[in-house]
Amino acid sequence: MAWRFIRHASTHVGTESKHLSKILIANRGEIACRIMRTARRMGIRTVAVYSDADAKAMHVEMADEAYNIGPAASAQSYLRGDKLVDLAHKTGAEGIHPGYGFLSENAEFADLCQSNKVIFIGPPASAIRSMGSKSESKIIMSASSVPIIDGYHGDNQQESHLLAEAERIGFPVLIKAVKGGGGKGMRIVHEKAKFAEALESSRRESLKSFGDDKVLVEKYVQLPRHIEVQVFADHYGNTVYLSERDCSVQRRYQKVLEEAPGPGLSAETRKELGEAAVRAAKAVGYVGAGTVEFIFDAKTSQFYFMEMNTRLQVEHPITEMVTGTDLVEWQLRVAAGQRLPLLQDEIKVRGHAFEARVYAENPEKGFLPGSGPLKFMRTPTPSDTVRVDTGVRQGDEVTVHYDPMIAKLVVYGSNRAEALAKTRLALRDFQVAGLSTNLEFLHQLASHPKFVAADVSTHFIQDNHASLFPPKPPISPASVALAVLALQSTERIVKPGDAASPWVTCTGRRINDTLVRTLALTHRGKELSVEVTHTPAGFDLKWEGGQATVSHAAVDTGIRATVNGVVVKGNYTVLGSDVHIFTPDGHEVVTLNPPAFASSAASSTSSNALAAPMNGKVERINCAVGQTVAKDQALVVMEAMKMELVLRAPRDGKIAKILFTPGTIVNENSVIVELEPLPKA
Repeated sequence: MAWRFIRHASTHVGTESKHLSKILIANRGEIACRIMRTARRMGIRTVAVYSDADAKAMHVEMADEAYNIGPAASAQSYLRGDKLVDLAHKTGAEGIHPGYGFLSENAEFADLCQSNKVIFIGPPASAIRSMGSKSESKIIMSASSVPIIDGYHGDNQQESHLLAEAERIGFPVLIKAVKGGGGKGMRIVHEKAKFAEALESSRRESLKSFGDDKVLVEKYVQLPRHIEVQVFADHYGNTVYLSERDCSVQRRYQKVLEEAPGPGLSAETRKELGEAAVRAAKAVGYVGAGTVEFIFDAKTSQFYFMEMNTRLQVEHPITEMVTGTDLVEWQLRVAAGQRLPLLQDEIKVRGHAFEARVYAENPEKGFLPGSGPLKFMRTPTPSDTVRVDTGVRQGDEVTVHYDPMIAKLVVYGSNRAEALAKTRLALRDFQVAGLSTNLEFLHQLASHPKFVAADVSTHFIQDNHASLFPPKPPISPASVALAVLALQSTERIVKPGDAASPWVTCTGRRINDTLVRTLALTHRGKELSVEVTHTPAGFDLKWEGGQATVSHAAVDTGIRATVNGVVVKGNYTVLGSDVHIFTPDGHEVVTLNPPAFASSAASSTSSNALAAPMNGKVERINCAVGQTVAKDQALVVMEAMKMELVLRAPRDGKIAKILFTPGTIVNENSVIVELEPLPKA
C-alpha cells in the first residue's frame, strides 16, 4: 500500500542505537493493521491478540504471532491488562502499543507495564492521569496560560450542586464525563427542566464506558469548531506541534469527516494554537504522540482548551499526509529512547488532506450503528495520494461487540479544493454491499456547498440536515439499464457443467421473432416493472416514467454500455435476489422480489410495539408488565458499540409483554416490549 510518507533528512534520526525488535499490539481492527505495516517496514516483529469474535480477523493474519485472550466482551479480552503484560513476557515483546481506545489512555495499565519492565508505547502514566481528568487538566492548563472555558470542574457531584453551577454558568451547558472521550457521556442541556434526565444518562454512560461517573459542567459555545493540534515529545525535552486538524463535522459527538490543516485560519492563529498545545504537553511532562483539542468560537476566533487525548488519534493519517511523516514510526523511535526525528523548524506543512470515516451505520435512521457480514467490498486503488486504512476484508463480519468502522479513506491534494474533489471521486470508488454504510452520506457531505466553502461548525449536520438528506430522485435510466444487464449476466438455462453449450445464456436472439420480457423488480420498496425488448444491437427498456435504448453492452468484472447515446460504466454485485449497481451517481439496489424484511419491518413500527432499531444489547428495562405508561416515557435502554440509546413509548398504554431481559443481545426490529391500549374511560 502506497502512503505519502516523505523521508525527511534529519540529524536526529539514526544517532541512537536503541531499537525495538518485537512489540505486542494491544488492539484490533484497522489501527492494529496500521501499526503492523510500519513495524514491519522498520524490521520490528509484531504480536497480535484477539478475542473469540476476532479469530479470523485481518490483524490476526497480518501479525508474526497471534494469541487468543478471551471472549468477545472487551472487559474479558482487550481490556485484560494483566493478560497482555504476561503475554508480552511470554513472547519476548519489549513493548506494548495500545493503539487507540481500549487501554490506550489507562494510567493503571501504563503503570502495570512499567512495573513489569515492559515499555508502554505511549505517554507516562502521570500525564495520562492529569489529562484524563477533565477537571484537573483545566486547572493545569489555566496555570500554563492555555485558554479555558467557564465551567465547574469540582468534586461536589450532588445533582443539586451541579444544577446550581449550571444556572450560574447559564444555559445551554455541556455535561461531560470527567474521564473519557469520543463523545461518550456528553450531553447538551438547553434548559433547567432537562438537566436531571441528561445528568443521569451522562453518568450511566460514563460509568459503563470509563468506570467513573464523575462529570463536569461547562458553558456550551453555540457556534463552535473543533480544532485539534497534533503534538509530539521525546525524553530529551523536545516537544513539537505538527499542524492542526479541523474535526468539526460530527454525529453523536464523534467525528465523521476531518481535514488538515484547518481551513480559514490565519498564520498567527495557527501559531498560537500550536504553541498553546506545546505548553499543554510540557505542563504534564508529556512524552510520545498526543492531541490537544480546542473549541474554536467561529464568531470571535477565540479558542479554548477542551481536552488532551493522550494517544494516537484515529485521524492521525491526515497529519501524516500534509507533513510527510509516519507518526507510528515516531512513536516506536521515541519509545525506544530515540530523539524526535524532526524539530519544530524542520516540520513543513504542504497541501491539504481529508479523512472520511466509513462506518457500518444507517445515517437515515439517526446514524444507528449496524453489524453483519461484508458480503461485497471494493476500495479505491491506493496511491501516494489515496490511502485506505482498514482492518476488514470482503467476507469479514462487522460485529456488534466493537466499533462499526469499516475503514478510513484518506485523500491528499495540493490544495483544499483539489483534495476535496479527489475525495468525492474516491468515495464513489469505495463500494460496499450487504449492510448499510454512510458512504452516500459522506459523498453528500463532501459535495455540500457550505462544506465546500469551509463554512462548518460542530452543528453542521443538524443545521443542514434537510439538504444533507434530500428526497432521492427516481432511479436513472443508466442504473435501470445496468441492473438489467447484471441480471442477464447471471441467468443460466443449462447446468454449469454444460458451459460450452450455445444455450448457456439467455441472449435474446430469436429467428424471425423478437423476445419481449417483463422483469418484476422492486426499488426502494416500490414496484418497478421493466419491459425488455431485445434488438440486434442490444435492447430497449420501458417502465413507468422512463425508457432507455441500450447497445454495445459488455459485462465482466464491471459493466459498460451505451444508454440513450451515452457511454456509462459501473460495477455490480448480485447478493441473493438483490442487484447492487455502483456508478458515478451512487449506489442503487433493485430486487427481483419484494424485500423479505417488509412484513417484519412493518410490524416493528406498530404503535403497540417497541422494537429494537438496531442490533445490540438490552441494558435496562424501565417498566413492568401491567404498568401504565405515557407517550415518550423511557421504557428501554439499549447499548451497541458503547452507544446508549433510550427507547420511548410510542403512545399512551399499558405494558402487555416484556419479551427480553437485561443483558440479552437482540436483532434489529426485534420487539422488546408490547403495549395494549388503555381502557376507555
